[in-house]
Amino acid sequence: MWTEDLIFKADLEGILNDSKIDWKKFDSKNIYITGGTGLIGYTLVSAISYAAMNLGLDVNLYLLVRDISRAEATYASLIKDYGKVHFIEGSVETPSDAGVHIDYIIHGAAPTASSFFVENPVETIKASVLGTMNLLEMAKKNSVEGMCYMSTMEVYGSPHTETPLTELDLGYIDSMFVRNSYPESKKLCENMCVSYASEYGVRAMAIRLAQTFGPGVKKDDGRVFADFARKVVANEDIVMYTAGTSKRCYLYTMDAAAAILTVLLNGEAGNAYNAGNSETYCSIIEMAHMIAKDVAGGKIKVVQELNSDIAKKFAPPHFYNLDTQKLCSLGWKPTKNLKEMYEVLCEEFRKA
Repeated sequence: MWTEDLIFKADLEGILNDSKIDWKKFDSKNIYITGGTGLIGYTLVSAISYAAMNLGLDVNLYLLVRDISRAEATYASLIKDYGKVHFIEGSVETPSDAGVHIDYIIHGAAPTASSFFVENPVETIKASVLGTMNLLEMAKKNSVEGMCYMSTMEVYGSPHTETPLTELDLGYIDSMFVRNSYPESKKLCENMCVSYASEYGVRAMAIRLAQTFGPGVKKDDGRVFADFARKVVANEDIVMYTAGTSKRCYLYTMDAAAAILTVLLNGEAGNAYNAGNSETYCSIIEMAHMIAKDVAGGKIKVVQELNSDIAKKFAPPHFYNLDTQKLCSLGWKPTKNLKEMYEVLCEEFRKA
């Protein structure tokens, strides 16, 4: 992707010129990143590299990856322009710092597929809990200037009201439900950030991300937002087999990167921050109708074929109405609304 993608390059220019991000704080620093080949990780690495190139900063990025060949292929064009991206082969269960001093850590490596949580709950817990403890130990050893842990809005459980959720409004999570290996372990990881901040003075923060999409989403992504975008590109009706009443916020990829960097540089140790665009809060069915009307220009329609067997595979209706005032108080604000996010995603799919 990198700068040959004009949409992504415009995003990079936007974050480069974000006055609320003090890029100079990264000069002569080493930044350690896990999950760097994922959607948000790639966006973060690209943003930091682009800023370093354009501002003449000396920033080294160390990416912990399971497959160096895959990472090299992912970052081939970026490294041609900015050669200070280094790969460390390994996993969060057994991480290495490559013998260099680490100044900042961004920890984003974690399983993300619901099917994996159900089929591999023990591995889900190990990757989250052991991995985060290892990264916090690295942060402690290096006396890092900051560590940002990427958490999830799922720590709020399944809210049944539309009251905006502040960082203090944690809800009920059934610890006896296998799928909850993911949110339960994420909650513990957040508490570990608080614990290391309290006991060892580690400046660790957590960021609770809304569902994020934008450039870099694979065209065969199985999530509902990607399915809707594919329908627009193929000029096909959106068919829904559930009522689609669950509501949530969404977030553009580069806005997520800006949020993470804002927390990393300006967040308060031992704190969590919601990251989502409150203007995008809507139900699945409302989103489908908006896409059909405003993104597809009325050329497609929404068809509901309610299927109780399919509906049983989904969680009961829930409402992730994230209150982002705490993050916004640090100077962050989102740049793209839901319609704009879909316009970008559809354009990316057309080129794929």
